[in-house]
This record gives sequence, C-alpha cells and structure tokens, in this order.
Amino acid sequence: MSRVITLRDALREAMIEEMRRDDSVFLMGEEVAEYNGAYKVSKGMLDEFGAKRVIDTPIAELGFAGIGVGAAMNGLRPIVEFMTWNFAVLAFDQIVNNAAKTLSQSAGQYKCPIVFRGPSGSAGQLAQQHSQTFESWLANCPGLKVISIVDPADAKGLLKSAIRDEDPVCMMESEQLYGLKGEVPEGEYLVPIGKAAVRREGTDVTIVSFNKMMEVCKKACDELEKEGISAELIDLRTIRPLDFETLVTSLKKTNRMVVVDESWPFAGVSAEVAYEMQKYAFDYLDAPITRINAADTSLPYSSVYVDEYLPNPSKVIKAVKEVMYVKS
Repeated sequence: MSRVITLRDALREAMIEEMRRDDSVFLMGEEVAEYNGAYKVSKGMLDEFGAKRVIDTPIAELGFAGIGVGAAMNGLRPIVEFMTWNFAVLAFDQIVNNAAKTLSQSAGQYKCPIVFRGPSGSAGQLAQQHSQTFESWLANCPGLKVISIVDPADAKGLLKSAIRDEDPVCMMESEQLYGLKGEVPEGEYLVPIGKAAVRREGTDVTIVSFNKMMEVCKKACDELEKEGISAELIDLRTIRPLDFETLVTSLKKTNRMVVVDESWPFAGVSAEVAYEMQKYAFDYLDAPITRINAADTSLPYSSVYVDEYLPNPSKVIKAVKEVMYVKS
C-alpha cells in the first residue's frame, strides 16, 4: 500500500523512523528545532525527541559540521542539515578533509557514519551565491557518497539507507520541490544507494538527469511523445557511486543519449556520464552524446536571465532532435 505525500513529509518520515529505531541518530542544524526547519522538514520532531536529539545550532556551518563529524567518529549517527548547500561551502573542510578521510587515515579504526543534507541548486531569483549545485564537487572526493533526489519515495528510502550507511553521505535536495507530491509506500523500506531508476521506458533516445531537472525532462518527454519520439528517462538518484550498468543497458537499446544537468558544464556530472558512456558503450552510439547544462557563468538576479541560464524543456527537445538528426 502507498499514499501520496510531499517530499518534505517523506524526508521527515525517514528521519523519525530512524530516530525511533536507533537512539544514536540525531538531527542538528540551523532552525531545525524551534522553527521546525527552514523548509518545515523537521516539523514536530523537537516535540517527540527533545532538545538533545533535535538541536538548533548557531549560524556556523564549519563549527556544527565538525561537531557532527566528531560525534560520528565516537559512535553516534548525526544528520546535519544545511539550510542550503551554498552555505555548506564553509563546512567543506570538515566534509572533505575529515569526514571523507576518517576511515582511510585511521587505517580503518574509525568510521564516520554521518549524513549531510539540504537543498542544492537554483531556487529562482536568489542570485550568484545562493544558486549553485555541488553534486560534482562532492562526488569528486573519494570517501563520500552523494545522493541527489526529487521523488518522494526515493527521498524516504534513500535517506533511511544513508542514515544506516557506515560512510559519510551527502544528500542533495531542492527547496523548490519540497512540496512535490508522490506515492510513498507505507511501512519499512529502503532504496539502495548506487542504483539509478528508469522513470520512463523508451526506444529512440535516452535522457539522463537528476534532482529537479527530472521535472524539466518529464515535460520534454511528454512533448516529444506528441511528435512520435520515444524517450527513455533515467533518474541517476546517486551521483557517487554512479550506476553505469543501467545507463549502458539503456544506451544499447536507444543508441542516443542526452544528459541534463543543472550544474555548470565544465567537469560536471554530465561530463563524467558522457565520458563513461563513450568508454563502455562507444560502439552503440549513433550520434555524439549531448549535454544540457546551466550557462557557464554565475547566475544573475534578473528573472529574464534566470530563465535563460537554466536548462528547460525546449532546450532538451532541441538536443534530442539534434542527436536524432531530426530537423526542427
């Protein structure tokens, strides 16, 4: 059985269930307690678990990320919420130099089972310092697992898996889609880390994306279907480890691929996907892999520039027709 709930409610359910199951799990971050979370993801959790397990922190990302890492090294399982991953740049020293390296630099004596989570990417007219994506930055670092979600069922199942994982996990969400609704199974379930999802079967072209760009791709697929083009849509869900098998299987069927990624084009997730596909499935390609990215510049404040900066369904449709050699 399943019911329709929002993405924020799915994330909350995951945290509540894991905190009830395991006393070592706790939540910390800016406004997660008294204010019920900046995006109301932790609504009501303070009432149930108290101030020792739902902890409001100062506006000091480096500081409370470090506290979380230390707690994880000493047997607890922290969930560290960043109000936005843009602010977490201040905490990258703890994430990259401590959390990611604890296991290897201690020769296996210390683990760091910690989840860093919060929204990533553009959220409208928030300008340059509040509109960045960090999946590729974090996935570049050995020792970190990186999840980027949009589907409510995945949000719950993957967050539960992340909390139980023995390694540090970075979970990227979207503040624009916390209200997105979807079917979420009732009862206990986990979604495995490192497995992509085929959201839509198709035969003519494979479209690959993640996070809120999946909503852009769904709209593009609907329009392409009206024109007789069958697109297979894959949601990566996990950026590191990346599910090459699902991507190669799809490419062998469709022979064409378009990768849609909200981040900047240079050295991003889309670049890695394109490289791996030409490495493992070059002989199956009937056209070069095409990428759709944000513009290679910082995001301006103007709404006109925001619309031009980001991938949209029209850009995806144009790219699909290009790899299919269809004249617009």
